[in-house]
Amino acid sequence: MTTSNNPIRDEIERSTARSRRLRQRDLALGITTPIVLLILWQAASSTNLIDAKIFTPPSKIFATALTLIHNGILTHDLLITSLRLLIGFILGGAVGVGVGILLGIFRTLRAAFSPLFAALYAVPQIAVLPLLLVIFGIGETPKILTVAAVSFFVLEINAMAGVRSIDPQLLEAGSAYGAKGRRLFWHVLLPGSLPAIFTGLRVGVALALVVVTATEFVAANSGLGYLVWNSWQLFEPNAMYVGLITIALVGVILTGIVELISRRLMPWRGRNTRD
Repeated sequence: MTTSNNPIRDEIERSTARSRRLRQRDLALGITTPIVLLILWQAASSTNLIDAKIFTPPSKIFATALTLIHNGILTHDLLITSLRLLIGFILGGAVGVGVGILLGIFRTLRAAFSPLFAALYAVPQIAVLPLLLVIFGIGETPKILTVAAVSFFVLEINAMAGVRSIDPQLLEAGSAYGAKGRRLFWHVLLPGSLPAIFTGLRVGVALALVVVTATEFVAANSGLGYLVWNSWQLFEPNAMYVGLITIALVGVILTGIVELISRRLMPWRGRNTRD
């Protein structure tokens, strides 16, 4: 291995290579673990260690998934749930980030609205669904608003915490270099609050998926939640497991997208990885 005359650059290259190896290892473990669990599940079902009528072996679940895809049922339900989830999450999350940043900057707004938001957040958003159904009727609006509500509160709390956690010395340094108004926001406040915002995004997307699935249990005739609930009522565990696994995959994909975006916007955080 050759080394250059620049020790700082060499250290950066070693740190980057180490981070890349750790990510590759983590990816391999993340893929291997569920595969091993599926193999054990299949073996336990085949040898009657577990009740195959309740714990359907993965091979039959896969066959059922292919049938549902061929019939268009799974694709349709996946599309419907994804639209409800993304529209609600984007609307609620965007407003939540904006409000959270404002509350973090302005003490008066924080004093006026933080107690109210804290009280509303303590109420399970799914419990508001009956009220939304009374107001808007049975349609897409109540489901989307329920997802938007949980997304709003999670992002509002994290964005406000992110702004308030910024080191005051950074604000003073920014002001000393002439960063005021928009420049202070774009170059100091927003970058400083990004870690907390992305933490909220990861938590929020998971909670939004739970909420949209729960709303489809009781107030929908389509979607992955409806697929799971209807399959349970008809005692079709094969289709029920297909719905559950699809929901889990949607969560993994969305969380991965959020993580990928966070690495693009905050590349410096990747260098802090430890073995």
